[in-house]
Amino acid sequence: MPLYEHVFLARQDLSQAQVDALATTASGIVEANQGKITKTETWGLKSLAYKIKRNRKAHFVLLNIDAPAGVVAELERQTAINEDVIRYMTVRVDGHEEGPSVMMRKNDRERTRRRDREEM
Repeated sequence: MPLYEHVFLARQDLSQAQVDALATTASGIVEANQGKITKTETWGLKSLAYKIKRNRKAHFVLLNIDAPAGVVAELERQTAINEDVIRYMTVRVDGHEEGPSVMMRKNDRERTRRRDREEM
């Protein structure tokens, strides 16, 4: 089956539990149509480069999907309807990245640098 990476941005005023519920809903849509979610990552609340639908920040979520194209079309349709999602993008990839994504490694690296500076 084809492999996809689906990233969506949720409104800044949502709680983390609501963002997790959005990710669970997306996973349910994929799994109900014989697809499989191989990894879900929540990147947290990040600043946007410019305002999107009056939001300066957004919750970022990544889903690695192993599913046919019809499943992805249904996921995108449902995501477009949801007013809590301000942007989304799905990209077909040759293979999923093993371990944490670049964004998660970046967060770990920044935490390590801050901790090192505090120890000095």
